[in-house]
Amino acid sequence: MSIIDYEDRIVEIVQREDHSDFLYDLLDVYDTPRATITRLKNGNLNLAKRAGEVHLKNKVWFKEVGKGNIFDGFVDIEQQVAELSAKPRYLIVTDFDGILVKDTKTQEALDIKFEQLPQHFSFFLAWKGIEKVDFEKESHADIKAAGRFARIYDIVKKENNLIDTKNGIDIFFMRLLFCLFAEDTGIFKRGSFTNAIKTLTRTDGSDLNKFFTDLFVVLDTKERVDVPSYLQEFPYVNGQLFSEPHKELTFSAKSRKLIIDSGELLNWAKINPDIFGSMIQAIATDESRSHLGMHYTSVPNIMKVIKPLFLDDLNKAFEQAYDSVEKLDILYDRIGKIKFFDPACGSGNFLIITYKELRRLEIKILLRKRELTENLMYLPSVTLGQFYGIEVDEFAHDVAKLSLWIAEHQMNIELEEIFGDKVRATLPLQSAGDIRCANAIKVDWLDVCPVQESEEVYVFGNPPYLGSKKQNKEHKADMLTIFKNVKNGKMLDYISAWFFLGAKYSQTTNAKVAFVSTNSITHGEQVFTLWNQLFKFNIEINFAYTSFKWSNNAIGNAGVTVVIIGFGPINSKKNKYLFIDGTKKLVSNISPYLTDGENILVSTKSKPISNLPRLRFGNMPNDGGGLLFTITEYADAINQYPQLVPYFKKFIGSDEFINGGLRYCLWLNKEKYEEIKSIPLVQKRISITKQHREKSKDKGTNKLALTPWKFRDTHEANKYSIVIPAVSSENRFYIPMGLVGADTVLSNRVYAIYDADIYLLGILMSRMHMTWVKAVGGRLETRYNYSAGLCYNTFPLPELSTTRKNRIIEVVLKIIDIREEMGGTLAELYNPLTMPLDLKEAHEELDGIVDRAYRQRGFENDEERLSLLLNMYQEMTGE
Repeated sequence: MSIIDYEDRIVEIVQREDHSDFLYDLLDVYDTPRATITRLKNGNLNLAKRAGEVHLKNKVWFKEVGKGNIFDGFVDIEQQVAELSAKPRYLIVTDFDGILVKDTKTQEALDIKFEQLPQHFSFFLAWKGIEKVDFEKESHADIKAAGRFARIYDIVKKENNLIDTKNGIDIFFMRLLFCLFAEDTGIFKRGSFTNAIKTLTRTDGSDLNKFFTDLFVVLDTKERVDVPSYLQEFPYVNGQLFSEPHKELTFSAKSRKLIIDSGELLNWAKINPDIFGSMIQAIATDESRSHLGMHYTSVPNIMKVIKPLFLDDLNKAFEQAYDSVEKLDILYDRIGKIKFFDPACGSGNFLIITYKELRRLEIKILLRKRELTENLMYLPSVTLGQFYGIEVDEFAHDVAKLSLWIAEHQMNIELEEIFGDKVRATLPLQSAGDIRCANAIKVDWLDVCPVQESEEVYVFGNPPYLGSKKQNKEHKADMLTIFKNVKNGKMLDYISAWFFLGAKYSQTTNAKVAFVSTNSITHGEQVFTLWNQLFKFNIEINFAYTSFKWSNNAIGNAGVTVVIIGFGPINSKKNKYLFIDGTKKLVSNISPYLTDGENILVSTKSKPISNLPRLRFGNMPNDGGGLLFTITEYADAINQYPQLVPYFKKFIGSDEFINGGLRYCLWLNKEKYEEIKSIPLVQKRISITKQHREKSKDKGTNKLALTPWKFRDTHEANKYSIVIPAVSSENRFYIPMGLVGADTVLSNRVYAIYDADIYLLGILMSRMHMTWVKAVGGRLETRYNYSAGLCYNTFPLPELSTTRKNRIIEVVLKIIDIREEMGGTLAELYNPLTMPLDLKEAHEELDGIVDRAYRQRGFENDEERLSLLLNMYQEMTGE
């Protein structure tokens, strides 16, 4: 049950005329078993001895009292409970005008009007095993607000037969949001908006549209004549929020009630700024969210971007100026001139949080100046005119502007709490610098946020991700405007355009830039293609967060794996920091692979740069299931036709190799097929394959129908094959690799080296190779995505002596023996939490042998390994 479901059910209970079943109804809300409630109601479980009291062991002691006798009644039951060894969790006393509740475990009390009970539903969550302190760690106020807004939207949309928001309804919800916030934060008289709807409109909602029409006109009218008296108390707002005429809408009793509930059941003053993005997502369609790649960002994640980009530096400047009024004045003047630009601003979350942090720094400076000097005159420093953004979605763009206005008011309130008087007025609303509704890829960023030579500017945000395969025609057209002449430019993620334009803007303006991105642009093929272009703008990476899960307050949390990359013009004096798993590391340079090292870019190779045998995919059947057999099917086949045993081989892919399991396949050439083609089972299976290939739209597959008895690929080993899974969990210390005999056919979901020397398996399982794979290999989310072109063919390997090869073979065989002795699947054996000590030590022994093949004194860490490997790669390729 959702948060607002709890509230709504308790609202229904509170508003009933008959409260005789109040306690039983309340227990039912929190999933107390119906049988328990029935027995309690019948008196079987009621331990109380007095009329009007109910005592359910361990849960509650309830007492109904006469009007005005709540406190006396509470003292009475508290005395009774004091004598008990097992106390009920809650004591509840009510006269149904007021209610007094005590949590006997936390000693917290609730003393409120009875009608306010729905707002305090979380007080009773212990009945469901949820402690209030744990519940309040989450942003439930935000979630409630988004949920209630979504409900209103759905009802209004249904009542007006609207298909989408491109019809004025989005503007209405913008205005509704502002009014709800305004009445809880002092912009309007407290509660005036909701109370006006409640008292001045009919309960059936039939005149609610006229109310909104009249109110919105008044809010946009400065010089007022003939304004209805009941609207006189509402102020002039300005800011173009109410300038456009209200679109006629139909409202019902239900939609009216939902709007009133949003005003009465929520304290909008406590809503976090990122709720507005969440609301957009709550009322946007799935199609719209997918199309726009919306990801709304929480405050902690925004801080990960803006702190290292500029906020840490500004706070450090404050510390350095702490004892000097002159230096504080310089900083105060500086923060009022910086420009902040989000070219994918969505609902404005990055701009909102930045604005509020700048205003808080402004306040800190003022407080310190007040301590240092008596003559303090307040003059505004930070203004909305410093903030710029681009957003392609009109609704999100409008909400961004609204969000900045609300952020300004929130900070004005914080300022008033310190200085006492209204030193900065919220109304009339002032315009932000330039929040542009446009396609950021097609508009000139300098036109949106122009910068003079001496001005300080920061660019940041969370642009849409959209991998190359998820881009529609419009996205692909956007990408062509930038990467048309770039080799492999079509395989770049959509976000690459923002990095390109950010680097270009940085070169022109000296701006510092930081974007959130999927980690795909720091692994695999995209690295060479994208960063080769970015470095042409003479930029360098200043800070970066390596891969982590991105959380937010959006409905259906996106949960994407991302990186954060900050970059700007090359500056050898600027410290560079890598943030890895909660640690902050000072480094000399950050590579595009987000490692401490030089900017060497590894490109896909068609053959190994080292003296290595060819790495191939396994074999694709392309058979429609005709040549493959489950274990059961295989057993039935050889039971019926024992003569088929020599024509079968084991068949495994990546999943079977790592997690166990097995299939079989008919492994035939022309000669073998001729020997068994008269067997009915063979005829049936070959027919399935042939039909599958003939029906394909691919001409190559059609051609394969001429040889339906064999796989598309027919690679096999004479003795054994080295097996490398194409995809493997990033949590493992090592990618599970191994050997299989000639009796096993490998599927196209694994890589194979046929009849290679065993020492090569040791090289590929070593930490040196794992370091290379982690840095340059592609990823599926965070999992390792092994490839021949990037991981294997590019791997630098020095010449190895026969002695070293023999030592490597010795340890590889030892590792294989340990695996067989331990039993279990490779997934179990290579689980980092449960990896057997003997196996781990054997791998570490192998690591040492391979390490010393590269450098006799070994390595302190993976950064040293990667640095050497990249330098070797550069020497071997000349890149």
